[in-house]
Amino acid sequence: MSARTSSGPAVSRHGWAQALVTVLGALAAMGAVAALGLWAAGATDLPGDAFPQVVAATVVTAVGGTVKLSGDAGGLAGTEGGLAVIPLSVTLTGALVIGWGFLRPPRHHAVAGAPELGGWAARIAALWLLALLGLALAARHTFEISLGDGPLGDLGDLFGFRPVVGFSADVPLTVLIGLVWLAGVLLVSLMVSRGAPLPGGLLGFQASVRPAALAMVRLLLASVVIALVVALFVAATRGHPVETFAVMLLGLPNVAWLALTVGLGATWDGRVEGPFGLPMPQVLDEVLRTPDVSELNLGTLVEHDGGRWWWLLVADAVLLLTIAFVMAALSPPSVRIWQHAVRMGVALALTVLMICLMVRISARIGLSVLGIGDLGEGLSGEVLLKPRLWSALGLALLWGLAAGFTGASVAHATRRRRGGTGH
Repeated sequence: MSARTSSGPAVSRHGWAQALVTVLGALAAMGAVAALGLWAAGATDLPGDAFPQVVAATVVTAVGGTVKLSGDAGGLAGTEGGLAVIPLSVTLTGALVIGWGFLRPPRHHAVAGAPELGGWAARIAALWLLALLGLALAARHTFEISLGDGPLGDLGDLFGFRPVVGFSADVPLTVLIGLVWLAGVLLVSLMVSRGAPLPGGLLGFQASVRPAALAMVRLLLASVVIALVVALFVAATRGHPVETFAVMLLGLPNVAWLALTVGLGATWDGRVEGPFGLPMPQVLDEVLRTPDVSELNLGTLVEHDGGRWWWLLVADAVLLLTIAFVMAALSPPSVRIWQHAVRMGVALALTVLMICLMVRISARIGLSVLGIGDLGEGLSGEVLLKPRLWSALGLALLWGLAAGFTGASVAHATRRRRGGTGH
């Protein structure tokens, strides 16, 4: 029986209803995580009953969509702003639900035909497109800013201006990037699932691609689990549990994956100014709250808060060696040690590239009166966090090569001791 014949019924039985369940399940899970995180962050106190729109905007940014800030303060004043941040807890939740829903129908078949898998993915994509349109249209609101009772408030009363700021999703760009995000989730799901069927023409990539892809997903998830344990400990022992839960529900992977790159030796440039702060542990905010752009790396963390931050280096080394060993153990015995090292190095470099693109933050809001900038008295601020990309990728490649070589050597030695019986 051909691959197409054996897999056709399994995929075709799961049509629009199953695709709808997958999409709605992902939206419900992402919306719930975003709503709980925003509630913990105090977003329910926003004026104008804006909470549902803010939740929609959070889900939009979670799939890579763009939310634009705008403002108007009359003829004598002006507002400006910009926002680029991805709440990766919401992103990860949606990716896991969609990946599970996508892989569930054909999971009992060893081989799937490309037309059947393509049709199943197209049904999910069509419904996801409609969901993105709805989210993007719902993610818009305006707020009137109170200038208070100080000099700025007196100026507002004198000249009769009331600053208004708002946000709205860029609908075309949100739809485009959201579909690209979905395609990436579906592709990674096929790459990492050992039980997922592949078209016959792609079976040759299974031995070389799947172990490395699975190793990187396990690395990312393991770092999130470790960060979760640390966050729960902090919430239980150091107070401020609500704020800690807000970080967990909105940006736990942001913190975990940033720490992963810092442990590898990467440097991030950043700055925190004004009333806003990083949605991350307080020490990071303190390191970056300087007049100029500052460096965030192992050295600056150790200098600021003692030697305990060296545990990031140790944790990364243990994680990478463990992942490299598991990757080699899951690969065919015919794969050579140097091949493991190269695959691990390339895979880790690509993973760090993804982290650098997704964890970066850029946010600014400002108010000016009569052309004099930033008189917001607590209304203006900036948050910036961006990686030094090429050095981060180079370090990841070196770490991957070293860990891949070491882990594969241990795995091969273990096989030999077991008499070459494989896994």
